[in-house]
Amino acid sequence: MNCHFEWNGLALKADLTKPLDLSTVLVGNGGANPSAWYVNAPRMEPVRSDGFVGAVAEGGAVNFRNVMFNPHGHGTHTECLGHITSVIHPVDPLFRNETAHFVCLATTVSPQARGEDLIIDANHLESMPDGTWPPALVIRTLPNGADKRTRSWSNTNPPYFTVDFMKLLVEKGVEHLLVDLPSVDREVDGGRLEAHRAFWGVPESPRHQCSITELIYMPSSAPDGMYVLHLAVAPMQNDAATSRPVLYPLVR
Repeated sequence: MNCHFEWNGLALKADLTKPLDLSTVLVGNGGANPSAWYVNAPRMEPVRSDGFVGAVAEGGAVNFRNVMFNPHGHGTHTECLGHITSVIHPVDPLFRNETAHFVCLATTVSPQARGEDLIIDANHLESMPDGTWPPALVIRTLPNGADKRTRSWSNTNPPYFTVDFMKLLVEKGVEHLLVDLPSVDREVDGGRLEAHRAFWGVPESPRHQCSITELIYMPSSAPDGMYVLHLAVAPMQNDAATSRPVLYPLVR
């Protein structure tokens, strides 16, 4: 089944029978789960109250569990500028109904050394097309081991993006950035969050319609190029929510 889209004067067709899910799975109770920002593992525990137990294995009628997790620290999540503003704007309204689908470009980069850090700079995008870019951009970093699906990123100083990189995205019209890292900023940066601020234009020119999705995983078998992205977020009134970004290949 195909679905038709239009972007920049081009008629595009996406193959909905070949989804590529970029999300990682939230696993509780010590299971293999990606994590960052020094948070404890997610928990999924039966409710216990007045003789009731929410676990069939323990004699309960149903499985009825509390789930404790942090959207930023436990797997694939999408955040809006409410992540760094005094008012906690919710991310959910950005992806309601027709606004959940975007023409998307995926590209692979190899972070470069800068002192003790690995950075992704504007020069990594020199091979990108001229003119306006699609509204969504997926960045896959090398090396691209499948352990990204379950890696503990805390205290590892992962690669991060420069302000110049973000300014170029803004200039080219990118509104939704998806990365396979725990943050677009350095793990320890003194709270400056310069890449976040540059992308969202905070505080001078806030871009309320824009989002950053972190901790995705794009398999090495998937080629770089153009896709249609469906970005679904959990309906939470929060600056960030667990999310499921899915790419669909274009067909001629």
